[in-house]
Amino acid sequence: MAVIGIDPGTAITGYGIITQETDGNLKTIDYGIIETSHKEHTHNRLLKINRDLERVLSLHSIQSAAVERLYFQKNVKTALSVGQARGVILFTLAKFKIEIFEYNPVEIKQAITGFGQASKMQMQEMVKILLGLDETPRPDDVADALAVAICHIHSHKIRKLE
Repeated sequence: MAVIGIDPGTAITGYGIITQETDGNLKTIDYGIIETSHKEHTHNRLLKINRDLERVLSLHSIQSAAVERLYFQKNVKTALSVGQARGVILFTLAKFKIEIFEYNPVEIKQAITGFGQASKMQMQEMVKILLGLDETPRPDDVADALAVAICHIHSHKIRKLE
């Protein structure tokens, strides 16, 4: 089962595609970022996110998607901007008929480290370990996207048992 994890953002959207091998090991297929310029109009930034995500989805046979839910306490402007990017991402995934699952930051941290309040550094180190990578994926948005994908694979196993 190939899973794409997505960390939504207007400036940078991280994505990571992983599978779980028959022996239970996780394998990294692809990862990267979709980056837009703050100099562009919002509608052009959203269109770029759509087009670049379509390109990534066209290159891989993806069965499901895991997208990080928004969690903002203070900055409403940032929340609205990320919400717009997130909407385009959900639309693009739906257009490709990919099943979508959503996880909040605490659920993701819990699935990766066993601790819902884990630091960013702890999360990145565990992503590196769980995927058997030589280095921590950069930028942070990529590591976050891979973490969302890992969370989904772990959660999917639990849902199958229910």
